[in-house]
Amino acid sequence: MTLRDDFLAGVRDVAPVLLGIVPFGLVAGAAAVEAGLTGAQAVGLSVVVFAGASQLAAIDLLGDGAPLAVVVGTVVVVNLRMVMYSASIAPHFRDLAARWKALVAYLLTDQAYAMSLTRFRENGVSRRGYYLGVAAPLWVVWQICTVVGVVVGARVPAWLPLDFALPLVFLALLVPAVEDAGTAAAALVGGTLATVGAGLPYELGLPLGAVCGVLAGLLAAPVGRALGGVRR
Repeated sequence: MTLRDDFLAGVRDVAPVLLGIVPFGLVAGAAAVEAGLTGAQAVGLSVVVFAGASQLAAIDLLGDGAPLAVVVGTVVVVNLRMVMYSASIAPHFRDLAARWKALVAYLLTDQAYAMSLTRFRENGVSRRGYYLGVAAPLWVVWQICTVVGVVVGARVPAWLPLDFALPLVFLALLVPAVEDAGTAAAALVGGTLATVGAGLPYELGLPLGAVCGVLAGLLAAPVGRALGGVRR
């Protein structure tokens, strides 16, 4: 397959996921305006940060008047997973020029990472072509929806349950990613603590769940490998 063919294959594969991104982006745009950001600030935040979960967390914290250190700390913790994603996917782009690596890094998302790694197991796939085919539509749809959310803002009826998109999108990515004891422990501990800590001030339950989930995964992974070795 050519680079173009792999790009189009990525576009086709990500198309169903884009439906889940639409309400997510609308919520991000509307929430930014609701939190007191101007339209330019909201769009600028979306373009520069381009990180749905941490973007929403930052908007929520800014709206609650949280200290800047808490906002920055939360964004850093939520995005720590991108460090692991980068370390995992970087070998596939080792031979790219620096400008392409920068673009790949900027477009990295949960969806682009998970879908690309699955396809990269096949031989003869253009890594750059397929990855950009997945990542670029996600970026375009996210930015368009954020702008629409900024424009319509408070005009979104309160009864329209747009918030449901966020957990659904992440659940769709989470379930296939739970493959062993480490990932299961991380999902269980992180999800439980984030849910239990939902009432903590400044959304501290989210970074608490993220940190404890990562630690649980790191501790459980060697145990799972050891048990697997014993069974063999």
